[in-house]
Amino acid sequence: MAEAALAEKQSGRSGQKNIKKKIRLLKNDFDLYLMLIPMVLFFLIFTYKPMTGLVVAFKYYSPFKGIWGSRWVGLQYFIEFFTGPYALRTIVNTFRISLSSLIVGFPMPIILALLLNELRAYRFKKAVQTISYIPHFISTVVVCGMITSFLAPTTGVVNTILKWYGLDPVYFLSIPAYFVPIYIAMEIWKNTGYNSIIYIAALTSISDELYEAATVDGAGRWKQFLHITLPSLMPTIVIMLLVRLGGILNVGYEAIILLYNPSIYETADVISTFVYRTGITEGRYDFATAVGLFNSLVAFIIVIIANKFSNKLTDTGLW
Repeated sequence: MAEAALAEKQSGRSGQKNIKKKIRLLKNDFDLYLMLIPMVLFFLIFTYKPMTGLVVAFKYYSPFKGIWGSRWVGLQYFIEFFTGPYALRTIVNTFRISLSSLIVGFPMPIILALLLNELRAYRFKKAVQTISYIPHFISTVVVCGMITSFLAPTTGVVNTILKWYGLDPVYFLSIPAYFVPIYIAMEIWKNTGYNSIIYIAALTSISDELYEAATVDGAGRWKQFLHITLPSLMPTIVIMLLVRLGGILNVGYEAIILLYNPSIYETADVISTFVYRTGITEGRYDFATAVGLFNSLVAFIIVIIANKFSNKLTDTGLW
């Protein structure tokens, strides 16, 4: 009994010491914690509080009764989506467009950054960087309008060129097979330059002494790329890939909505556009919330799995 009382007394003293230590640290860094409060409040108010609205996915939502006054329906909308005629089409299209964009588009900023890193003409390098960044700052609406104009069957530049060669005009945006390549090409043109910034920054942080030592040892450009540049760039590539996988199901629906039409729904209709049509145009907020929640859960699971594999294979991850 005496030993137990002594151990409990020592434990209480240790707990008091930890509390005093934490209070002392709080006092020392009080100004830093004070600066942290606005950001914490921002996330609580604008990120976490709206998540309570996800309960709409499990209710027969009525704007007049409100979220909490609406009738509970459980998993009814999830069952309706998965047993409906559009579930398979939207899921397949989402993964097709996302994976195609990832496979083709993800390496492009890396390649551009590596090419720019090899340029020695400073002015030409800055000119190329500026030109490649500009498309990112053009509104998606404007970009889609440009594509629609370029691919117009009568006055479009592409069809005008086809007519010069005696070919029949093609209405590209009404043929399902052409939509995915057009969308991916637009995304690459619009975002490659801007996305390359982080890789260029990572390349500039590589020590020149490594390249000088490799040159002394007789390593050429290719050997330097394989043994210095690529390994140094790999942690950044892995982090950016994980971030990209987190949004793999969040296809840029704004561009798709502006480009697609009913004739190409079979390849262009994705989960995000389906949520937009059912939620905004049809007013089925509860059903649209359920589909959107499914989309977010799948993306969350993909990130967790990818991060776990990344930590095992490369010792680099988001957490």
